[in-house]
Amino acid sequence: MFTGLVETTGRVAAIEARGDGARLTLTTGPLTAELALGDSLAVNGCCLTVAELDPAGGTTAFDLLGQTLRVTSLGDLLPGRLVNLERALSMQARFGGHFVQGHVDTTVRLLDLSPHGQDHRLEVELPTEFRGLVIPKGSICLDGISLTAAEVGETSVTCWIIPHTLAVTHLHERAAGDRLNVEFDLLGKYVRELLARGRVQIPV
Repeated sequence: MFTGLVETTGRVAAIEARGDGARLTLTTGPLTAELALGDSLAVNGCCLTVAELDPAGGTTAFDLLGQTLRVTSLGDLLPGRLVNLERALSMQARFGGHFVQGHVDTTVRLLDLSPHGQDHRLEVELPTEFRGLVIPKGSICLDGISLTAAEVGETSVTCWIIPHTLAVTHLHERAAGDRLNVEFDLLGKYVRELLARGRVQIPV
């Protein structure tokens, strides 16, 4: 379980095809020494398992399933690319952001990331089949960043990015056309499933 509050960023050292999967190696700097084999780490919002550590070299490696490459944007990564990182939530930590599982629902294109005064306007696609899973002022996780949906249209979602978020995440290196991982709010997904199965009756 994660919160969508990015702890730090890393860079892609290498991504190597292995059958229908891949081995992803990141430069994770000082964070490397705080990880252990088998730990969970959210990389651009995707929960991955630490498969190899090199604390001296400051790198961490992960094995990516073929399914992970199909569902997420991790296969788009190239050496040098900046990624968002978050360790799994500790029971002793303050809970900010919102409940994030690290299970990517889909990917969307970044439509706009433009400055407006000190802030930035971020707009992404909203596929029709996911339209009911995000509401105005509800939570949405984009590449591991917990954001509030300011505007929800028929085909897009708009969020506003404060200077701190722009500085401490990979967003300052992203541009329109890039593909982002999306995880929709867990509660919204449960409600939709219950309604679809007729388990919940809405009073008229």
